[in-house]
Amino acid sequence: MIRVVYYYVILFMTLMMTIGGSVAAFMAIADIVSPSSYYQTYSEYKEMKIANKTKYDESGKPISEPNIDDDELLAEYNTVVAQEKERSKEMALNTLIKSFGWIIIPLPIFIFYQRKVRRNE
Repeated sequence: MIRVVYYYVILFMTLMMTIGGSVAAFMAIADIVSPSSYYQTYSEYKEMKIANKTKYDESGKPISEPNIDDDELLAEYNTVVAQEKERSKEMALNTLIKSFGWIIIPLPIFIFYQRKVRRNE
C-alpha cells in the first residue's frame, strides 16, 4: 500500500515538473518569436541624452545646451532598440534551454514509475 502511494506521489511530482517545463518552454518560444518591445520612446531617449550632456552650475541652472544632431541621435536610438530586442531574444533562448531541463530530467523518471505501476496492477 505504501509503495503504491509512493509511486503515485513520484508520478504526480514528475508530471507537474514536466508540465511546468512545457509551459515555460512555450513561453520562451513566444518570447523568441515576438520579443517584448523597448520601453523608452524616442522623445524620452532624446530628453535623457540632452540632460546628460547639459552642463550645470552649482545652483543647478544649465550653463550650456549641447548640440545634438537629430539624425545621429535617431540612429543611436534605433541601435539601442535593436540591441534590446537581441538581448531579449538571447534571454528567451536561455530560458528555453533551462525549460527543456525541466522536461528532459523528470520525464524518464515518470515513464519508469508509470511502467512499475502498470506491472503492479
